[in-house]
Amino acid sequence: MEEQPTEPTEPTEPRTHLTPDPVAAAEGAPGAGRRVRRLARSVALDLTPLRVSRDYRLLFAGYAVTFFGSMMTFVVLPVQLYELTGSTLAVGLLSAVEVVPVILMAFVGGTLADAVDRRLMLRVTESLLALGTLGLVYNSLLAEPRVWVLYVCAAGFATLNGLQRPSLDAMVPRLIPAELMPSAAALNNIRAEIGMIGGPVVGGMLVASFGPAVAYFVDFLTFVACLALLWRMRSVPPPAGAERPSVRSAVEGLRYAWRRRELLGTYLVDINAMFFGMPMALFPAVAAGLGAPASVGLLYAAPAVGALLVSLTSGWARHVNRHGLAVALAAGGWGLAVVGFGLAPSLWAALLFLVLAGAADMISGLFRMTIWNQTIPDHLRGRLAGIEMVSYTSGPLLGNARAGAVAQQFGLQTSVVSGGLLCVAGTVLLAVLLPSFLRYDGREGLARKRAEEEERAAALGAAREG
Repeated sequence: MEEQPTEPTEPTEPRTHLTPDPVAAAEGAPGAGRRVRRLARSVALDLTPLRVSRDYRLLFAGYAVTFFGSMMTFVVLPVQLYELTGSTLAVGLLSAVEVVPVILMAFVGGTLADAVDRRLMLRVTESLLALGTLGLVYNSLLAEPRVWVLYVCAAGFATLNGLQRPSLDAMVPRLIPAELMPSAAALNNIRAEIGMIGGPVVGGMLVASFGPAVAYFVDFLTFVACLALLWRMRSVPPPAGAERPSVRSAVEGLRYAWRRRELLGTYLVDINAMFFGMPMALFPAVAAGLGAPASVGLLYAAPAVGALLVSLTSGWARHVNRHGLAVALAAGGWGLAVVGFGLAPSLWAALLFLVLAGAADMISGLFRMTIWNQTIPDHLRGRLAGIEMVSYTSGPLLGNARAGAVAQQFGLQTSVVSGGLLCVAGTVLLAVLLPSFLRYDGREGLARKRAEEEERAAALGAAREG
C-alpha cells in the first residue's frame, strides 16, 4: 500500500507564546513570592514538546503504554527462569543471549532508520514483538514450560528492539525543534520511569498471584494499544539525499562517532558504568535471600523512583552547558550508590541506595540524550542512534552476565560491591583519557550541528543543479 504523503508538522512557537509567564504574572506579588515562582519555573518539568507537536504526543502516549508492558515482561521473564532453574547464572545468561542480537541489529536498524520511513519501522517491529509475547503466553500455559523458549524469545526481542530503537530515537528530532531537546529528553525519561516503576511492581504482583501467562498477555495488550496510536501518526520519510542501507553507510556512522570525542565519551562512560555496576540479574536472588520474594518488584522499581524524581525537577538541566562533565559525575555517583546497595544491612537501606543510583543514572542519561539529539545531523541520526543503542544496552546486558557469574563464584555482596568500585575507577580513567569530553559545551555542539546541516543542504543543492 502506498505510504501517506508527509504533512507539515505543527508549527512551533517560543514558550512564552504558548503559556502565560508565571513570573510576569506575579509582578505585583512581594519580592519573595516572585523569587519562589522563578525558582519553581526553573526546575519544573517543561511540557512544551507535548504542546507543540501532535505526532510527538501520539508517539509519547503509545510508547508509554507499550514500555509499561515490556517492563512487566522484563521482570516476569527472569523470575520465571529463576523459578524453573534456581540458578543466578541461568538468569545472567538470559542477558548474555541478548548481547549479540542487540549489537548486530542496532547497526542494521540504524542504517534502515536513515533510509526508510521511520514510522513504518516502528509499526513492523512493534507487531512482531506482540507476536513474540504471545509465544511466551503459550509456553507458560504448558504443563512444563520450556526453558529454551525463554532464551529464544529473549534473543528475538533483542533483535527486534535493535531494529526498532534507532528509528524511535531518530524520529524525535524530526517532530520537535532542537532547542526543546533537553525538555523532550526529560519527558521521554518520565515515560520510561513510569514504566520502570509500575511495570515491575505490577508484573511482580501478577506473576506471584496468577502466574507468568497472565502477565505476558497483559503485555501483549499494551502492544495492541501502541499500534493503534502509531497508525494515527503521519509518515516520517528519510532525509533528503538519504543513502541506501549498506555496510559503507554503517561505517560512515562509526567514523563520525569516532571523530566526535564528546559522543565517544558518552558511549564509553555509560558502557563502563553499566558493565561493572549493573546488579539487576541478582535481584531475584537478593529478594529470596531476604525471605521476601514478592519484594523483587520493589528492587527493580527503586532505581526508576530516583530517576523519576530527577526528571520531575529537570528544568535546571536547560541551564547546564557542561554536558560531558555532568555525565561523568553522574556515572561516578551511580557506582558509589551501587557500592552502598551491596553493603546495605536491610531491605529499606538497599532500596534507598537503589533510588540514589537511579537518580544518578537519570542525570547521566538526560545529558547523554541531549548531546545526541542536539548535535547529530539528521541524515546520520539513525546510524548514530544504532551506536547509542549498542552503548546503553550492551553495557547492562554484559553487566548482568558479569554480575551473575561473579555472584556464582564469590557471593552476592562481592559481586555488587566490586562492580560499583570498578565503575568509579573506570569513570575516572575515562575522564583522564578524554579531556575534550569533560570540556564539551552544549552551545558549541548545537552551533556545529547547524553548520553541518547547512553545509550538507548546500552540497545537495549544488548536486541537483549539476
